[in-house]
Amino acid sequence: MSSERMNAAGAFIRERFPVHHISFDEMVGKKEVPQHRMSWAYYFGGLALFFFLIQLGTGVMLLFYYQPTVSDAHASVEFITKHVSGGALIRNLHAWASSCMIFCLFVHLLTTFAMKAFVKPREITWITGVVLLMITFGFGFTGYLLPWHQIAVNATKVGLQSIEEAGQYMPGALSEIPRNMKELIQGEPAVGQATLSRFYALHVVILPLMVFATLGAHVLLVQLHGMSQGVDRPTGKTERFFPFFVLKDFTLWGLVFLAVITVALCLPFESMFSFPLFQPFDPLGSTPDGIKPEWYFFFLYYPLELLPFWVVMLAMTLGIAGLFAAPWIFRRSSRRTLGMIAIAASAYLIVTTLFGDAIYTFFKGGH
Repeated sequence: MSSERMNAAGAFIRERFPVHHISFDEMVGKKEVPQHRMSWAYYFGGLALFFFLIQLGTGVMLLFYYQPTVSDAHASVEFITKHVSGGALIRNLHAWASSCMIFCLFVHLLTTFAMKAFVKPREITWITGVVLLMITFGFGFTGYLLPWHQIAVNATKVGLQSIEEAGQYMPGALSEIPRNMKELIQGEPAVGQATLSRFYALHVVILPLMVFATLGAHVLLVQLHGMSQGVDRPTGKTERFFPFFVLKDFTLWGLVFLAVITVALCLPFESMFSFPLFQPFDPLGSTPDGIKPEWYFFFLYYPLELLPFWVVMLAMTLGIAGLFAAPWIFRRSSRRTLGMIAIAASAYLIVTTLFGDAIYTFFKGGH
């Protein structure tokens, strides 16, 4: 590598990782937060972190009683819900916090995109945020199987089968990769104990470690670079990060916690499902009608039900690649353009989440 390229690479790294700013004064004491019409968006990253901490705490408590075996998993979840003091609340809080975290991540991603907060030198901050979103989907997918009830196991089978189907659209030896990936995840010819053990290990060890590493880098970069400008015409007004912004952040966390724990006390998470399929998994039983993934996968699930598989896979691949490459693809786009794209993406997510079933019924006549 020539000296010019070495120097360019060094300059790139120094600009994205300005470690010379690591000091209490620069990262906290003298940090300023811009104030403008989009200032509310600065709080969603912190809220996502707060919901992750709730899941971490409640998840550790659930570990005391949960048994990761196909013979005992469902019974242990029932025992937690019905016989452990506060168990139903902890389990509800864990489930509601999971959905709230993903909702906040969606909003955080879309508002960050609309505010053009991914441009130089924040490209790595954006990419670590996208990775965190992917890891969170991994939490949702692996956690769904752990109760080992009828819908969880069958929905996991459908999800793993989708991975294998991708192989038929790949050329040559590449077509074997999805099948090998499915077998690696599944661990045995059919979804069983090996699958549950692997999902359990992913959910409670591997994915949390990945979050700690990625989240640590993400938060450090946010503190090093500060809050982005966010709007085309800054008001010139700012507020001190500490103590004013931090106090507002913690106040919001307190209010949100009060709301979530109230919901967790009054509304079991499973009551949101319209089909009573939460019986223990029966390997001799047929695949029940109406199985669906969690709501945050509906944006992918309903297109898979309505469109050719290859169309959805191609769109998903391009979408993921576009997310990672957004800092370079949209570096010259105006915030007005980015805002319109974010609104269109929000509309798609809302429509597929709230009306996906009605749209499916309209075109296919029911499940």
